[in-house]
Amino acid sequence: MRTRAQIILLAAERDWTTSAISEVVRHDENTVRLWLKRYVAEGIEGLRDAPHPGARPKVTEAYTTTLVATVRRRPRSMGLPFSTWTLQRLADYLAEQTGIRVGSETVRSHLAKHDIVLSRPQHKISSPDPDYRVKKRRLKPPAPV
Repeated sequence: MRTRAQIILLAAERDWTTSAISEVVRHDENTVRLWLKRYVAEGIEGLRDAPHPGARPKVTEAYTTTLVATVRRRPRSMGLPFSTWTLQRLADYLAEQTGIRVGSETVRSHLAKHDIVLSRPQHKISSPDPDYRVKKRRLKPPAPV
């Protein structure tokens, strides 16, 4: 498959207008003109895309170290009003501690890199009533026959 730059060069070689070329490659005429000027000035190397590094990652090595150390401690031992960590609680707590705000999915992925998986808290319903187990069994529906 040919690249758009190659198509532009071949079409220009056949004396196509920039408007005709732009319809074929589905770019506006200014982009076609820009690519042709770059080709004339720099040759084929001028048509290569410049690297696009993107934004720097928010999460630093220090953040990850703090995250792993935090998740290994019980929240109550740190003076927090809850007994289990959730991804959102970790994200909120670390935002306060480090100043770096990330979403719960980012926290999950960084924990996964350290083989740490948070599961949903399991709630167990119990009662101080000594007959609770007997009463609880009575509430279960009978098994299908």
